[in-house]
Amino acid sequence: MSQTHFGFKQVDEREKASKVRSVFDSVASRYDVMNDLMSAGAHRAWKAYTVAVAGLQGGEAVLDIAAGTGDLTKAFAKRVGSRGMVLHTDINEAMLRTGRDRLLDEGVLTPSLLTDAEALPFKSESFDLVSVAFGLRNMTHKDRALAEMHRVLKPGGRLLVLEFSKVAAPLQKAYDWYSFQVLPRLGQMIAGDADSYRYLAESIRMHPDAATLKTMMKTAGFGHVDVHKLSAGVVALHVGIRC
Repeated sequence: MSQTHFGFKQVDEREKASKVRSVFDSVASRYDVMNDLMSAGAHRAWKAYTVAVAGLQGGEAVLDIAAGTGDLTKAFAKRVGSRGMVLHTDINEAMLRTGRDRLLDEGVLTPSLLTDAEALPFKSESFDLVSVAFGLRNMTHKDRALAEMHRVLKPGGRLLVLEFSKVAAPLQKAYDWYSFQVLPRLGQMIAGDADSYRYLAESIRMHPDAATLKTMMKTAGFGHVDVHKLSAGVVALHVGIRC
C-alpha cells in the first residue's frame, strides 16, 4: 500500500483524491471571497502577471487545468479571441459548476470539462498553452500530471504553473502565524470550514520548493524552465517550454 501526504497527514494514495475533493466541495461557494480575504487581493495581481507572461495571441488553443472559478479562463479567453479556444477544466465538479456559472454570467462561452490532470483526455500536441494555478500541489502524482501537460502541448508550447512556494526566511515566522492561526479562523467565519483552510496551509508546506519543481518539470520533458518568484516567495510562477 503506497502512502502520500494529505496536508501533514499520511494517507493511502488511493484516498487522497477523494479527500481533496471533499475540501473543495466544502469551499466552492465561498472560494472567491476567501481568496480575496486571505491574500488581501494579491491573488488578482499574481493572476494578472501570469496572463501577461503567457503572451497569448489571437487564435491560440489553451488548456486551463484546475481552473476552478475561472479567473484565468476568462482572461485567457479575452486574449485568444473568437478564433481561439480555452478549455475550462477541473477534477472537482462543485468548483467546475461554480466556475461555469460565473463564466456564463460574465458572457464567456467556453467548454467546461470534468478532467483529471493525471490522465488528460486530449490528443498529444493539441495546445499552445497549458495553465495550472494553485492546483498542482493537490495532485497525488505530480510527476504524472506534469508529463501529461507536456504531452498535450505543441512543440514550442508553454506550461504555466502558478503555485504557492517558500516564503523568504525573514518572513517565515509571521507567515506561519498567519497560516495556522488566522487562516483557519477566517475559513470558519466566512466558509464555515476551518479544517479545509488548515489543510490549505499544510499543503503549501508539503509542496516542492521552486528549485525542486523546476527539476520536476525538466524531468517531465520541458527543455527550458524559468521561475518567477512573487511576493517574497509566497508564490512562484514556473514557465516551461516544450522544445
